[in-house]
Amino acid sequence: MNPHTDLLEPMSIASLHARYRDGSLTPAQRVEAIAARTAGDDPHHAWIRALTRDEMMRYVDALEGLDVDALPLYGIPFAIKDNIDLAGIPTTAGCPAYAYMPERSAAVVERLIAAGAIPIGKTNLDQFATGLSGQRSPYGACRNALDPRYASGGSSSGSAVTVALGLAAFSLGTDTAGSGRVPAAFHGLIGLKPTKGVLSTLGVVPACKSLDCVSIFARSVGDAQRVFDVARGVADGDPYAREWQPPEPPSQSFQSSQSSQSGQPRSLRGVRFGVPRAEQLEFFGDASYARAFDAALARLRSAGAQLIEIDFEPFLATARLLYEGPWVAERLAAIRAFAEAQPDKLHPVIREIIGGAARWSAADAFAAFDRLAVLRMQAEEVWHQIDAIVTPTSATTATIAELEADPIRVNSRFGYYTNFVNLLDLSALAVPAGVCAAGEHAGLPFGVTFVGRAHQDAVLLDLAGAWLGETSDERRLRAVPTGGTAGEGEHATVRIAVVGAHLSGEPLNGQLTQRGARLAASTTTAPTYRLYALPAASEGAVARPGLVRVATGGAAIEIEVWNMPLAGFGDFVAEVPPPLGIGTLTLVDGTQVYGFLCESVALDVATDITAFGGWRAYLASRHAR
Repeated sequence: MNPHTDLLEPMSIASLHARYRDGSLTPAQRVEAIAARTAGDDPHHAWIRALTRDEMMRYVDALEGLDVDALPLYGIPFAIKDNIDLAGIPTTAGCPAYAYMPERSAAVVERLIAAGAIPIGKTNLDQFATGLSGQRSPYGACRNALDPRYASGGSSSGSAVTVALGLAAFSLGTDTAGSGRVPAAFHGLIGLKPTKGVLSTLGVVPACKSLDCVSIFARSVGDAQRVFDVARGVADGDPYAREWQPPEPPSQSFQSSQSSQSGQPRSLRGVRFGVPRAEQLEFFGDASYARAFDAALARLRSAGAQLIEIDFEPFLATARLLYEGPWVAERLAAIRAFAEAQPDKLHPVIREIIGGAARWSAADAFAAFDRLAVLRMQAEEVWHQIDAIVTPTSATTATIAELEADPIRVNSRFGYYTNFVNLLDLSALAVPAGVCAAGEHAGLPFGVTFVGRAHQDAVLLDLAGAWLGETSDERRLRAVPTGGTAGEGEHATVRIAVVGAHLSGEPLNGQLTQRGARLAASTTTAPTYRLYALPAASEGAVARPGLVRVATGGAAIEIEVWNMPLAGFGDFVAEVPPPLGIGTLTLVDGTQVYGFLCESVALDVATDITAFGGWRAYLASRHAR
């Protein structure tokens, strides 16, 4: 495996550490490969300042003589939103005229570097972290890594894009109103918005200083957990810092559902999720997002979770305070001297937003604080009956053209389910929830957010591990896979692995070929799956297998990988009947693609056929009888 050309290798902490241990890769080689990719064009406008090879190598040199197991993030490349300081590299906050040279890295960056992580650059953002679109930057509108016609999400746009492109194993963003969650949803990533203050904001250019959080983007729950464990801690001189105080798991039902056997998947059975009342859900006419959320709720029910309707109005009213109240003035306070001295240097949309701060008086601010206290008391009532809240991460998505035509209103739609979290001092975790199966956004990622009370970050990570099927020992990716898509626009394709009735020559293969799909490879899965023959859904129905990932006792299963035009992917997914679904498969060479997976609840009435190594061999054995 050539580390300089293997650009589709899954970039996770576990996979990199495994290769560092077996000698097939070194941190220096990893940096060489990254430098080769960042030295050329940046069509996604992901970077404000990528580090040079020599700059990255200084961090590699600091690891010399250390064993991979000596540091929790040994040799792990990460990207940094450019409102977070990295010593010796300019911090711009998306505004060239504002730039300054920090002598010291932000406290959270220092912790990560001390743990062995390698910074690879400063990422693009909505200027002064004001926006959820990723379009408000003089360094170029950030382009979605999966489909550049669409919004990348913001303000931590470049941080999400660099992880989605496989350049960084994880990245740092910031989150005041959803900036660490919306870009995650638009790229099929994990987006952790931790409890305020547990990741220090010392060395971070403030947006709303009383609300700001440093956030984490990763491709798996396990990676987000490890980074969170390393990054948190009180920093001297940080007036907003607080010690992390994890509570007990939220309910007895959740505690009893968690496996005590190391390496076994978590469970969602018995967990009580609060869901907004139907009339309080808003998708701004986006039927594809509405259907995707319905599918996510059905999946929670099938996993044994309890869905409890809650009155979401106190949360929505709180969200409206953020941009319709005097907290806009806190954004002005953060950069007041610069904004007054050089207003023409502000992005036009940012200038319009922050310019509205002047209409709020001190009396208005105190009235808003009183209103927030009432809403916080009302919102507190729901926690007596639930363990977590589940919402869509964003109410919809939008194309670049739609954002340019109406930048403020379209951007605000992305924050419908995010703006309340920091004002109410809650923790939140954005997680992938498949793709939109039909409609105008068919094939694009869809995400949900688990919201918990302050200091319930680890609880949310456990819920996400259960949701994505990651084991407690080695949580693995179940998001949009690296190498899962290729091309752009009308030429974009999706790699999808088939294991049964869609194989070449089998009854449902036409569902692929009719959509213009082409066979790319015949291969096997990684040896971490088991295959089951499912009972026929009805008399005369096509026989199908079910593929399930397991922690132990797995085998390599024969599959085919097909390249399908992205335009046909959404309605193809819509035809997949339960208990089957589309998730992420790991192939024998370690790459990850979309593919058919089966819900474990169906296995009680299925036949284990793993020993045959694949569906065709199983069918041949039946015909030979």
